[in-house]
Amino acid sequence: MTERRKDGTCARAAISIAGLLSLSVIPSFRLSAQDTLPVGLGTLRRDDIAVRFATGEIELQVLPLDEEVIRLLAPDTYRALTSLLESRRAELDTAAARAAVRDPTLVLVTFFGVVPQARFTPDDIEITSRGRLFRPAAIVPLSPAWSSLQLEARQQAAAIYLFEDGISLRETLTVSYQGRTNDSWARSASALERERARVMARVRAQPSP
Repeated sequence: MTERRKDGTCARAAISIAGLLSLSVIPSFRLSAQDTLPVGLGTLRRDDIAVRFATGEIELQVLPLDEEVIRLLAPDTYRALTSLLESRRAELDTAAARAAVRDPTLVLVTFFGVVPQARFTPDDIEITSRGRLFRPAAIVPLSPAWSSLQLEARQQAAAIYLFEDGISLRETLTVSYQGRTNDSWARSASALERERARVMARVRAQPSP
């Protein structure tokens, strides 16, 4: 992972969020990946691919929720994330309709407090993909603390972000927050490609019914 900022550090963050949501409400899953990539054979951990960095007051973790990504995670992680998506289906539908975004890319963003009364600004998350800058089209909060825009030390707040379609998760991209940028997704994309190859090799090795 590479993070570019003055006197900055890369934070290690682990999150545990129960009760998530399903993307079938808005057809944002790539059908080709959904049709060919089986469920239950992935082995990656969330920390293997999430983008993480810190500002001094807060730490962030950014995890795309596209099927072509989460199907390559370990089965229990995949089940938790699809359950999260399912539980927020109606809210995602409503948010997408209000933002007039038909096929959003969904991203789980978690802020962690490092110091007492740490302030965070949800709208400052940006993604650059294929030379195009994407800002949040809508945000669906998952945590009660989200609306306060402030966290105590070790407190966390998470939300599902909806971005316009067009972010390529199989290529390099950059995540930015308040002038700090992180391009570690290049490493994540490589890990996902290797895992995808392993999963498809296992599928081909299985005997035909």
